[in-house]
Amino acid sequence: MEGSLKLKEISYIHCDAYAGGELKHGPIALIDKGTAVITLLTQEALKDKMVSNVREVSTRGGNIFAVVNEGDTTTKDVVDSLVYIPKTIDLLTPMISVVPLQLISYYVAKQKGCDVDKPRNLAKSVTVE
Repeated sequence: MEGSLKLKEISYIHCDAYAGGELKHGPIALIDKGTAVITLLTQEALKDKMVSNVREVSTRGGNIFAVVNEGDTTTKDVVDSLVYIPKTIDLLTPMISVVPLQLISYYVAKQKGCDVDKPRNLAKSVTVE
């Protein structure tokens, strides 16, 4: 969800984050030729299900960018682009996975000419009411 939020905040592109198990409950209907999909394929316990989801997206023409663990030799055959992150324990993987997502957001925003240092309508702190 952090990657989705960053992309919205600094590039002003609408995007949504979904758990892999939710793909067939609505989000798959939004996929067509050229739809960009970023997926995290870092949890071994969910890998087969996530690869199945990636194939579903691919058959509908989606462009798939994956974040995978170093040493992964199977994912490159089912995605369009990928980036490797260091393999670590599952508890720490989200902290490492977010870095490529933040970088994607940064470079997309720069490509669009957005001011990444001063995004519009953002406060420096969150106010809880």
